[in-house]
Amino acid sequence: MLTIKQITENTEAVLRGLEKKHFKNAKETIDEVIALNDKRRTTQNLLDKNLAEVNSLSRTIGQLMKEGKKEEAEAARARVAELKESNKALDATMTQAATDMQNVLYTIPNIPYDSVPEGVGAEDNVVEKMGGMETELPKDALPHWELAKKYDLIDFDLGVKITGAGFPVYKGKGAQLQRALINFFLDEARKSGYTEIMPPTVVNAASGYGTGQLPDKEGQMYHCEVDDLYLIPTAEVPVTNIYRDVILEEKQLPIMNCAYTQCFRREAGSYGKDVRGLNRLHEFSKVELVRIDKPEHSKESHQQMLDHVEGLLQKLELPYRILRLCGGDMSFTAALCFDFEVYSEAQKRWLEVSSVSNFDTYQANRLKCRYRSAEKKTELCHTLNGSALALPRIVAALLENNQTPEGIRIPKALVPYCDFDMID
Repeated sequence: MLTIKQITENTEAVLRGLEKKHFKNAKETIDEVIALNDKRRTTQNLLDKNLAEVNSLSRTIGQLMKEGKKEEAEAARARVAELKESNKALDATMTQAATDMQNVLYTIPNIPYDSVPEGVGAEDNVVEKMGGMETELPKDALPHWELAKKYDLIDFDLGVKITGAGFPVYKGKGAQLQRALINFFLDEARKSGYTEIMPPTVVNAASGYGTGQLPDKEGQMYHCEVDDLYLIPTAEVPVTNIYRDVILEEKQLPIMNCAYTQCFRREAGSYGKDVRGLNRLHEFSKVELVRIDKPEHSKESHQQMLDHVEGLLQKLELPYRILRLCGGDMSFTAALCFDFEVYSEAQKRWLEVSSVSNFDTYQANRLKCRYRSAEKKTELCHTLNGSALALPRIVAALLENNQTPEGIRIPKALVPYCDFDMID
């Protein structure tokens, strides 16, 4: 979340950033935060003043009794009692103001960087780069859901029977391809210096608040109400929360972690062609990259993550493009975000497969994730993450773009992981 220092010292800049993110009622919300902070500080000052008076009077009572000034000592005791009673009310007021302020801060999105373009939605995103191999398909090319049925790779109907729509069952070479991609992505991350983590796939509410999924995405997360736990929408949540309430040493940074997990998203409100086949699922596999870094190095870290994801798509021989997201299309928590999309020749559309984001200090402030500099000064870290990669749409693009009259060709980089070079 935004820091009070950001809001009080750079109010106009914060409001401009919130306007770029199209955050409604920005001025009223920021004014409310400032008013609650003023109330908290004023109450704190009065409480401190009263506590100082209590301490001073308490020290003099014994001396007054020794000097035989019983009446003055009793008056001092009465004043102490009065102050203590007043302090209870002041403490309650200060605590409530701090709680209310925190709750309002949780509802305010991150401020986008100046390099984030203006815009309302996906149509305003900027194409930064295009790459990969052009694809020529047979005239009778099929979309991936038909290919999955033809070659018995994925059974969508069986998933509906077992669980419901959006929970496919991978079979035979379809399951092998899925596992091959997971291992390929993890191996590539390890080669790039990432340490693999195997985290839980359920988290508590504190973890959801720490990375910003709560309260913003509460309705999109599966909630286990009896235990008050949430199924993770991405490995970002448990992996980043490893560093909640932690003070790191500067020499430990940057921290580079990767994790493969299943991910769960309700995708409430999704319908139509965008949800066909693997295009949008409730459960899917993903390899995530997470970095914790110093502020002055986070830009370089972000670029390294972008280069890593681009390298994966190049090795998979897929046509891709990189988008710089506009303010209105960015996530609640991101300060800067680039999306990677692969082109589905059979569907004639672009499919998002990765978002690589820099959150600046926004998540770190929620997490209380800090580092101690060489000068022994404690500062907030920067956090970054990115998908490397999400599997469903990668599988869809691989099946569709590599179909031939003889079968579906496997990219060379994946063959050692699949142990086959053709699905036929």
